[in-house]
Amino acid sequence: MKYPLGVQNFEKIRKDGYLYLDKTDMIYHIVKGGTYYFLSRPRRFGKSLLISTLEAYFKGKKELFKGLKMEHLEQEWTSHPVLHLDLNARNYSNKEALQAELNKHLEIWEAEYGSGYKDRAPEERFQHVIFNAYKKTGKKVVILVDEYDKPLLQVFDNKPLLNDYRNTLKAFYGVEKTMDAYIQFGFFTGVTRFSKVSVFSDLNNLTDITMDRRYVELCGITEREIRTCLDNQVGEMAEANTISKEECYERLKKTYDGYHFEAGTTGIYNPYSLLNALSSQAFKDYWFETGTPSYLIEQLKQTNYPLTNLGSEEITADVLGNIETIDQSPIPMLYQSGYLTLKGYDQEFEMYRLGFPNLEVERGFTRFLIPYYTLLKSDQGQLFVANFVKELRAGKVQAFMQRLESLFADGDYQVTGDAELYFQNAVWIIFKMIGFYTEVERHTSDGRIDMIVKTTDYIYILEFKLDKTADEALQQINDRQYAKPFEHDGRHIYKIGINFSTKTRRIDGWRMAE
Repeated sequence: MKYPLGVQNFEKIRKDGYLYLDKTDMIYHIVKGGTYYFLSRPRRFGKSLLISTLEAYFKGKKELFKGLKMEHLEQEWTSHPVLHLDLNARNYSNKEALQAELNKHLEIWEAEYGSGYKDRAPEERFQHVIFNAYKKTGKKVVILVDEYDKPLLQVFDNKPLLNDYRNTLKAFYGVEKTMDAYIQFGFFTGVTRFSKVSVFSDLNNLTDITMDRRYVELCGITEREIRTCLDNQVGEMAEANTISKEECYERLKKTYDGYHFEAGTTGIYNPYSLLNALSSQAFKDYWFETGTPSYLIEQLKQTNYPLTNLGSEEITADVLGNIETIDQSPIPMLYQSGYLTLKGYDQEFEMYRLGFPNLEVERGFTRFLIPYYTLLKSDQGQLFVANFVKELRAGKVQAFMQRLESLFADGDYQVTGDAELYFQNAVWIIFKMIGFYTEVERHTSDGRIDMIVKTTDYIYILEFKLDKTADEALQQINDRQYAKPFEHDGRHIYKIGINFSTKTRRIDGWRMAE
């Protein structure tokens, strides 16, 4: 099996015998059902391959679709001039970068179709390219834009440059509406859905299929496709990991499945992670290793977002689809970027419930948060957690409590912001990481974090207080009989009361009872 790892060109995939999961029936219905489309999906989800497939189709390359559903659906195979704008391959951190990238594409198109307006603004040149392409070929033009928002996302924390890029792209994309008579089809892909007012106000006839039930499987891989096309490969991976095939399916599902692009629809696997896992026959965090924008984490901090809410956010569709409210809430950006996904829908109040899509994202995102919310450096976090877990498993209360105290012991005044939230978020991250190796139950309310940690031999009941005393915390465990449900469990029970001082930003006392 040849996996198309890093290969996003449809023609190369088909000619060189790479795996291709046939989505061409959906593509056929899209091109026959409308003119202008927009699709948002997380990075590494196959958007570029979709654009490349559309390009091959509109160039009439029938031979590439042999054996695919499109071969039997399409009867005409008309070739159109295709203007493919790929904004993926550039760093847009300086003001000249976007202009340079647009110029690069315009020069290629002008060399093919001709233009006498090379000294004009990009949108004027684009307009003349469309007209010249139509005039030269006698066929209407197809416009494909891959990662339309890449320049915007790279400068999201630079407001002046962001506004400059917005205005440039708004004018450039808006040309499609004025040249509608010469255009056969247009398709935009991106990670995010900037509001039509800011970027697409001049192109307000886009059909957004991001949450369209008919096309939730257009990018990504379903379990049905895995069992139909990759069952042998799953079997080989199971054998390599000395587990049964069904156990392998379950681990793949838990680790890489779980994306939902509309409530109540089938779960979608991240194709990049799944194919890497099958190729290397190892369960690793492939998608997360390809990069996480630090501005997302900065927005979590700047908006004083309580991390305990990440698994239970509820939000309306209007807010969910508009990342330009990120100054008030980072949740729409986290959702559109693929760190959160739809977990449920309240039809009565039209509210979506969000959560992490799978273990890969939950684990990778939590690990990524460590240096931003604690005093640990990125390379120290995993070691800290590993030692903490080992001490929990061994029943070494003194050792793991000293380790927890050390998390807040040095440089605590360098951490700015609300001290109570700082403590809650830091503890949440550490115990979230520990939860990947032990069983952790968390209960939060009114500035208090209560936790139960279970290992093979021990149960730890932890009560956290803010600006009180460790004795009060321990007393609450006893008064409310938190240990009662475990009295016949057989494991050794430790009850631990902990107090955090918001003044010193330290754990200023803890008490333990058995």
